[in-house]
Amino acid sequence: MIKKINTFLSSLPMTIIGGIFLILSFIFMKNKINIFIDPAWITVIICGIPLLYLAISRLIFNKGINKISSALLITIALISAISIGELFAGGEVAFIMAIGAILEEITTEKAKKGIKNLINLSPVQGRKITDKKEEIVSIDKIKKGDILRVLPGEIIPVDGIIVDGESSIDQSIITGESIPIDKTINDEVFCGTINKFGSIDIKTVNIGENSSLQKLIKMIKDAEKKQAPMQRIADKTASYLVPISLIIAIIVGIVTNNIVRAITILVVFCPCALVLATPTAIMAGIGQATKYGVIIKSGEALETMGKVNTIAFDKTGTLTHGKLEVSDIILIDKKISETELLNLVASAESKSEHPLGKSIVSYASKNQINIQECKNFKMKSGKGIYAEINNKKIYCGNEKYLNENKINITEEVKNKLQEFQNNGKVSIIIAENLQCIGIIALSDVLRTESKEIIKKLSKLNISTMLLTGDNKNTANYFAKKIGIKDVKANLLPEEKIKVIKELQNEGKKICMVGDGVNDAPSLKQADIGISMGVMGSDISVDASNIVLMTDDVTKIPYIKKLSNATINTIKLSITLSIIINFIAIICSAMGILNPTTGALVHNAGSCFVVLIAALLHDRKFI
Repeated sequence: MIKKINTFLSSLPMTIIGGIFLILSFIFMKNKINIFIDPAWITVIICGIPLLYLAISRLIFNKGINKISSALLITIALISAISIGELFAGGEVAFIMAIGAILEEITTEKAKKGIKNLINLSPVQGRKITDKKEEIVSIDKIKKGDILRVLPGEIIPVDGIIVDGESSIDQSIITGESIPIDKTINDEVFCGTINKFGSIDIKTVNIGENSSLQKLIKMIKDAEKKQAPMQRIADKTASYLVPISLIIAIIVGIVTNNIVRAITILVVFCPCALVLATPTAIMAGIGQATKYGVIIKSGEALETMGKVNTIAFDKTGTLTHGKLEVSDIILIDKKISETELLNLVASAESKSEHPLGKSIVSYASKNQINIQECKNFKMKSGKGIYAEINNKKIYCGNEKYLNENKINITEEVKNKLQEFQNNGKVSIIIAENLQCIGIIALSDVLRTESKEIIKKLSKLNISTMLLTGDNKNTANYFAKKIGIKDVKANLLPEEKIKVIKELQNEGKKICMVGDGVNDAPSLKQADIGISMGVMGSDISVDASNIVLMTDDVTKIPYIKKLSNATINTIKLSITLSIIINFIAIICSAMGILNPTTGALVHNAGSCFVVLIAALLHDRKFI
């Protein structure tokens, strides 16, 4: 009941009502209008009770020095002012604190939780093979060593090893790799990943809590628990201000033999400006970020970003567009042109569902190349395709596929394949009538702004690194192009977290930028996680502290500049509020200020802090 009353009184409508009655009290006081009850009593009740509740609850439940808070100091000043008849001064102090609490509440929205969405990805059943018979069973009836069949388009229900069949597996949920990975017998597959093409039989290795997907869920939960709320600056300072203010007030009261001066010191000593410094600056910073399509989920996130000295990037969908495009067309048979080669390959791949084939067909369409009729189309999962175009037998695939069809691969071709691999590209070899005629290479496309982003961050004294599930050659190729020297490749989610933890143990403040489900644990583990709102998955958005509403990663240097400015604004406001309080204390001790004028001076300091924060809102950082 007490908690409900406190919540009701501290609401915005009730605080506004308290402010109205405080204004009425000031008008009546200035015009020397006497009424039965001073309207400031309403303000004291509305705004003072939540303050008293907060002070008492911290005294009871907080440990050690944390029992002494800013709420306690302000409650003492409030009671002291009322005790000598300075009701307006007490009401004014209580009202300012109520406004400060509301501002803090506005700027500290709780981040959404994406655990439920991730759990929804967990398979609930599988095709169990027993005595050559297929039976669909619930996931809890599958045991280690069982043989399961996974058809094209189905989610793999367990971690396992392929014992029969070949396919391409979309395992972006686990590794973040941009293209499906070709898998064959004895290759490992992960729970939650998607079988794209061929039917495969797998032997169960890990299931339930031990599966890759469940470990991913657990890592997000663990990282969530490790993020403790920031202790407020005002409360830290109040642990020193309370005893100091009481000692100074007692000394002044004894020396001057004037209790009014002692009470005035308690009033001006109230750290209202100090309390407002953080939430007002943060609200201004969050407001500006919103104008530029950046959602900062809490004030703590904005402050922490200001302390970040290392930013780790995922590659796919973050520094690159995450879409494969044709990058090179190599002619082995000089008798045909690039257009003719592309025509043959696009026509052959026109019936393919593989992402590489679709990318080539799309590229051909953009270049207005007509697609010919494709006959006798055959696909070998994870290897390549065969088709007949105008009675020509066309083979498109990897080196292994062409070798199986007894097509000779020359050293020239092998060297070119190695070169493409070193440059992070995927190659398709094309043969006509058992004769190799060309190579088409595809590559993820680097964002044009990625290199400039790294330069800007370097000027801000921010170290950058690449954490990716892609292979080492691909990672190094892209990192070199954009100027990142620190590269960690072939990383699973738990390995990304391990790298981040090691950096944190070295005292570094880490920001992780990613867009995929597999990035969610590392986004949580990092001191700050930034996700791509449009490109990103719901889970990575929920796991992050800051969300880019577009895929414009140029906003990252802006966020860093904004957070730096916010911290500097907070420090400036705190410094000024302390100076104002110090001057007000001297004036109070000398009798220049009384409780009412002291409250007004202390209110002016609070307004000054709000003004400084407002200037932050309109500053240009882009």
